[in-house]
Amino acid sequence: MSYFSKSIERAEVLVEALPYLQRFRGQTIVIKYGGSAMEDPTLVTSVVRDIVFLEAVGINPVIVHGGGKAITKRMQEKGLQAKFIAGLRVTDQDSVQIVDEVLSQVITPGITEQIISKGGKARSFSGRDIFKAIKSEPFEYKGERVDLGFVGDVVGCQVLRVLEAIRDEVVPVISPVGEDEQGQAYNVNADIAAAEMAISLEAAKLIYLSDVNGVMRDPKDPETLIPTITPLDIERLKRDGIIDGGMLPKMNSCLKALKHGVSKIHLIDGRIPHALLLELFTNQGIGTEIVKD
Repeated sequence: MSYFSKSIERAEVLVEALPYLQRFRGQTIVIKYGGSAMEDPTLVTSVVRDIVFLEAVGINPVIVHGGGKAITKRMQEKGLQAKFIAGLRVTDQDSVQIVDEVLSQVITPGITEQIISKGGKARSFSGRDIFKAIKSEPFEYKGERVDLGFVGDVVGCQVLRVLEAIRDEVVPVISPVGEDEQGQAYNVNADIAAAEMAISLEAAKLIYLSDVNGVMRDPKDPETLIPTITPLDIERLKRDGIIDGGMLPKMNSCLKALKHGVSKIHLIDGRIPHALLLELFTNQGIGTEIVKD
């Protein structure tokens, strides 16, 4: 293929993206960033460039990140064993200090620095300054009563500083840690934190960038990917046991976000280079989109 032909192909890609650029310009998109896309340096570069691109074309990305693998590694270094129930981390007093340190003091500024290094503008926020939380109530799971310890439910978001960053065309990067009125820190599930942020900001979209293609009827078979689902589909898939474990808090947060005004949610595989751009700016898109019934 000649250089001229390649140039035409690039121009056609830009033309395909134009209506999406026009549609989303000036709108806020909350991105939950987690999984292997945070671990592999090549994928980190790809994701960060996508984020910088969004900011450069007038879209307002807001990042709420995860960091479960880094937390588990730090806990192991401290001689602590990670424990999960229903996809949620059990967090004692020692663990919550590690969670806060790893998320707010290591990962958040690290992502911020990556964005800046690629020519973007970003600002770090500890979730303790953003997410108002209370201790999660014990719940029944598979016939047992579960108390997750210092795991919190978000009861409010203080978004003034986040809105100021958006107004200044700066990407907010926020750790999923909450704080109650007494100053106690709580580990907040990043999927839930991202949904609460999307609701509070009245975001146009909520995107979960993780380690899976989306919702699949058979998690081991990518060919069973479901491109589009609704809240009714989610309830049916939960009853069938297809949505279970770590997918439960994600799906429940999606349902809440849809109910409170977020028009569309996307679950995409962050291991695919430039997954964000493919989802937002191409006709076919990737992953699973969740829309209202």
